[in-house]
Amino acid sequence: QVQLVESGGGSVQAGGSLRLSCAASGRTFNILDLGWFRQAPGKEREFVSAISSSGRSTYIADSVKGRFTLSRDNAKTTVYLQMNSLKPEDTAVYSCAAGIVSKRPLTRTVSYDYWGQGTQVTVSS
Repeated sequence: QVQLVESGGGSVQAGGSLRLSCAASGRTFNILDLGWFRQAPGKEREFVSAISSSGRSTYIADSVKGRFTLSRDNAKTTVYLQMNSLKPEDTAVYSCAAGIVSKRPLTRTVSYDYWGQGTQVTVSS
C-alpha cells in the first residue's frame, strides 16, 4: 500500500503563486510514476502534470504550460508542483497520484494506482 498526502493548497489572488507538495509513504519503493490532476466543481478530473519513474520524462498540460513546474526529490517520495501566474480558472481540488505498474499514457487517471485526498486551490480575480 502507498499513502499520498497533499499540502500547500490555499487561497490566492490572480497572478499569485502556490507550491503544492505530495508526500508518499508506505511501500514507496514500488512507486514508478507520480502525477497531479485537478477537478473543478461540475467538471471532470483533468491532467495537470506527471513525471516518470526515471525522472527523465515530464509531462504538462497545455493549459498550465509555462506557469506550472513539476519536480521530485531524489528519494522519489515527494513531488512538488510549483504554480505561478495563477488564474481563476485554476481553481480546483488538486490531487496527486502514484503508479506502481508502468502504464501509459500518464495523462490518464487509469494509469495510476493510488490517489491522495486532494488539496483545495482557490484563485480569486
